[in-house]
Amino acid sequence: MKIKSILVSQPKPADIEKSPYGDLARKYGLTIDFEKFIKIEGVTAREFRQERISLAEHTAIILSSRNSVDHFFRIAKDMRFEVPESLKYFCISESTAYYLQKYVQYRKRKIFHGKQSFGDLMEIIQKHKEEKFLLPCSDIVKESMTEMLDDAKIDYNKAVLYRTVASNLSKLKIDDYDMLIFFSPAGIKSLTKNFPKFKQGTKVFGAFGPSTALAAKEAGFKLQINAPTKSAPSMTMAVEEFIEAQNKRTRKK
Repeated sequence: MKIKSILVSQPKPADIEKSPYGDLARKYGLTIDFEKFIKIEGVTAREFRQERISLAEHTAIILSSRNSVDHFFRIAKDMRFEVPESLKYFCISESTAYYLQKYVQYRKRKIFHGKQSFGDLMEIIQKHKEEKFLLPCSDIVKESMTEMLDDAKIDYNKAVLYRTVASNLSKLKIDDYDMLIFFSPAGIKSLTKNFPKFKQGTKVFGAFGPSTALAAKEAGFKLQINAPTKSAPSMTMAVEEFIEAQNKRTRKK
């Protein structure tokens, strides 16, 4: 089956024409649509109190995404907790660190950041073992993060401040697409929740990351595209590899 239409389970890029997806669509004459399969919902102050975590007892905070930044300051406001100027911020990347400017005076705060991975950030965190850390996160937190903190014997509390839930996809015509691309286990769960009678049939499934691939297989789907790989570090490159291989098979016939 020739691929003509692709559904990407992520928000549409700000400028699709200048994105790798735009290049892919032009090169192969594809229709590529984007749909958010998941959304973020913050926990309430009442729910947070049930976690029995005191914001005041922490001297540092680990921020792994913009969501963690937004929801930390949201819950602090809801709890009427004044974030002290002495709080130290450990951010997974420089962009996440700069995002703090939305809430604090950047130059007046002690802010540290890694290059992009949590492993990079851990090297910095380990130099500050005397701190009491707060790890704001979603209900789906990467186990690798907490494992690194545990292995390094870091004193921290994990605080679930937001949840990843399925979007309402009732208006989506899922059968119109030849290929579906997923980036998280939550995206797979959203598909099965919104379309409980869905059958993969001849549709091509692509998954980014081992946890997404595992979730797809556990849900009973067949994966034709896995990323990242050495030859295809991005999902668009993996899709292009698949289409090129498919085209070669067609020409041989």
